[in-house]
Amino acid sequence: MAKYVLYRLGDAIPTLFLVLTLVFIAMRILPGDPALAALGPMADPVQLALFRERMGLNEPLPLQYIHFLWDAIRLDFGRSFISDVPVADLIARNLPHTIYLTIVSVLMGLCLGIPFGVFAATRRNRPPDNALRIYSLIGYSIPDFYLAAILLIVFSLQLGWFPINGAGTGFWDGLHHILLPAMTLAMLKSAFMGRLTRTSVLEVLGRDYVRTARAKGAREGRVIYRHGLRNAMLPLSTGIGISILATLSGSVAVELVFNRPGIGRLLIDAISERDYPVIQAGVMMFAFFVILVNLVMDVVYVFVDPRIRMKS
Repeated sequence: MAKYVLYRLGDAIPTLFLVLTLVFIAMRILPGDPALAALGPMADPVQLALFRERMGLNEPLPLQYIHFLWDAIRLDFGRSFISDVPVADLIARNLPHTIYLTIVSVLMGLCLGIPFGVFAATRRNRPPDNALRIYSLIGYSIPDFYLAAILLIVFSLQLGWFPINGAGTGFWDGLHHILLPAMTLAMLKSAFMGRLTRTSVLEVLGRDYVRTARAKGAREGRVIYRHGLRNAMLPLSTGIGISILATLSGSVAVELVFNRPGIGRLLIDAISERDYPVIQAGVMMFAFFVILVNLVMDVVYVFVDPRIRMKS
């Protein structure tokens, strides 16, 4: 197992290096002057020159790139061009909100999508199955930000059931604030998981060992969950990984619509202000979580299907 994890981790390192390189290049080709964005249009040339010198913007690009990689290895993200606050502090302040939103959304999506998919698979071409098809079509069609705006208008502005913005203070207040944003992401991801669960379970239920279990008189619940859902876990594991990553990326739009703190909102604000250190750190965080989720799912595959470890 350790050898398998190290092998997958070795594959992740070049990916992270490539992401860092692309982030550095993208930041340097963006239009606009970060010094002008930080100091404002009223700054005189001397102030702009001093700012560029202090932030290392006057150095040759190869030297900037070397410093950038070295700082990334040491997890030294520098200071924000705009607020002059250490970027690590900004990340530490906003990252827990994004992780909390992602976890709650994924759990809600799985708890809704997987049972719905199993229920539809056992009632193929009947009303529950047709309902799942319609629900999946709606979930695939509606963007995150559009559904977030609709739910915000209906349940916050019109009905007043949920707060309009913010993350709340304390556990219960925070849970009240996160329910509507999490529901937004969960509804769309549950459509994907429900459809995937239906397809995977239907495929397994048509195999010979399932027919044999039924012929031996096994209870239908045991057939569905012990033989059907259990053997459908490999494609479902892939779907869960995709759902986590899609929820993480969708949190950017949801944080903006609901005016919640988080990495997504921090990143969007930094892009509009040409705040290079914050942008680089934010993208690195997203890239790190993508690599981490993929690594975890690779390990999960081994437990779901040990043949993968034998092949690798």
